[in-house]
Amino acid sequence: MKFLDLKLAHRLELAGHPEPLAAPEAEKYSSTQDLTANARISIGGGIAEFRGLSSPVTQAEGLGLNGPVSDEEFERLEDFYRSRGSAVMMEVCPMADSSFVQALGKRGYRIIEFSNMLIREIDARENFPPYAPGITIRTAEPSEARLFAETVSRGFADHFEPTEELINTIQEFFWGPGMIPYFALIEGKAIGGGTLGIRQGIAGMFGTSTLPEFRKRGAQSALISARLEAGRAAGCDLAMSVTQPSSGSQHNLERQGFRVVYTRAKFTREWT
Repeated sequence: MKFLDLKLAHRLELAGHPEPLAAPEAEKYSSTQDLTANARISIGGGIAEFRGLSSPVTQAEGLGLNGPVSDEEFERLEDFYRSRGSAVMMEVCPMADSSFVQALGKRGYRIIEFSNMLIREIDARENFPPYAPGITIRTAEPSEARLFAETVSRGFADHFEPTEELINTIQEFFWGPGMIPYFALIEGKAIGGGTLGIRQGIAGMFGTSTLPEFRKRGAQSALISARLEAGRAAGCDLAMSVTQPSSGSQHNLERQGFRVVYTRAKFTREWT
């Protein structure tokens, strides 16, 4: 069993991102650039993303895991979002440096949400659960990017109303480096989907959803099994996913051997 330490936490927090940007690349997002365009910088030991004002992936992750975050780095982070008209959204790991967490309070940040980080070790010799009868899993074709994005976004409709911006964001991840999109189907109809991201030996399971009218028929479990199998084939030793606490997604993952390794807090700072 893998036990949580700072090295593992850092590995998990950045599993959904490409390699951190080098300083020259990070600095290219200055106030002279198009502030409505997607942007990403390496900062405070983590990553800050901007994917549009209403995108759920417009947030920072992994900050404070390399030690204290200076006032200068805080200012750069806040300017990155403020200049784009966005509040700062930041997922904070409980392994972050204590001085970083204290600084969040001093700078007026507040907690708005919690999420659970789940992990599962992958054994090269194990067999994964079979799919429920009638469920088919396959990877999405390049021509199906829009269908995939619409299906996944509609699967989240009971949490928030899908927007064109969200659909576009999911399409961008469809083409992301190391990302593999999967469909769940019944009689050839796409009824759910999810993405597999391979990075540093971790099989990351992201953006998984099922259309409301097709839930409780085994689609999510089949998507988990398919991505575990693919992760094993790619040589991954670990799988991870992030869910809302005690959600159906968390329970599906736990049924297939995942465990909660820590709970993250989402902090925000808004501008008046």
